[in-house]
Amino acid sequence: MPSPSAVEFEDQRSYLMAVAYRMLGSRAEAEDAVQEAWLRYAQQTQEIRDARGWLTTVTARICLDQLNSARVRRTSYPGEWLPAFVIEPDSDPAGQAELADQVSIALLVVLERLTPEQRVAFVLHDAFGVPFDEVAAVLDSTPTAARQHASRARRAVADGGVRHTAGLAEQRRVLTAFLAAAQGGDMRTLAAVLAPDVVAIGDGGGVVRTALRPVLGADKVARFFAGLLTHRLADLTDIKVDPVLVNGSAAMMLRATHRDGDSLFVVVTVAVHEGRITGVFNQQNPEKLIFARDMP
Repeated sequence: MPSPSAVEFEDQRSYLMAVAYRMLGSRAEAEDAVQEAWLRYAQQTQEIRDARGWLTTVTARICLDQLNSARVRRTSYPGEWLPAFVIEPDSDPAGQAELADQVSIALLVVLERLTPEQRVAFVLHDAFGVPFDEVAAVLDSTPTAARQHASRARRAVADGGVRHTAGLAEQRRVLTAFLAAAQGGDMRTLAAVLAPDVVAIGDGGGVVRTALRPVLGADKVARFFAGLLTHRLADLTDIKVDPVLVNGSAAMMLRATHRDGDSLFVVVTVAVHEGRITGVFNQQNPEKLIFARDMP
């Protein structure tokens, strides 16, 4: 039989994973943070009356330390960094329930632009309703300072440019139109589905070739994908394209084989606002393509 402390922890595990994942943008790092929180929890000899509050504070502190170290690691990352894509099947587009975009790739990309303190304050308070005095304890600051961090984060998220408000049905429609227009070189249709300030970001992790910098603006993004799909698809065989969900948002998974024998595996998801794409996120790093069925 597990000890009472283990039972209490398991009751909070999914919640703690949600907190850690929003802070870190990496499921593997979030799992490590939650595991470290468990080790600290299990070693406590004093009574913990509020297990959820105690574990939230400890997990957030661990995440804050990881965020500070991650900023150093990601400056040396080859090319652009995107969060890992959690992939689920999208086999019933008509009947599937609308999913909240709290952990969409679009939001995680914007959160990457925040300071560690801003990100922790925003996630704890705005996403999970943690009071500012408890946020301050995590940040080792005052409630006023914690409130300022959250406020600045809120403004940065609002002004981040990668707006993502569309429901799944609209996301699917716009993504399908975008890929069809890009493959056919239809610049007029591409222009109609891209927001003027759209950004395209690809992550190859130094393993797979992709754009090393963000592509900004509707004209450049349209030309980039039109050129990519019309020319690169000609060199591919055994092409298979499947609709999937990535972090709850509409996406397409493309698998194919190059004529030289190399395989291609890429997942594309988009952020959509008012019928237009504000962000295109292209994940090709094999270490960041995670199938939900393989998760613990």
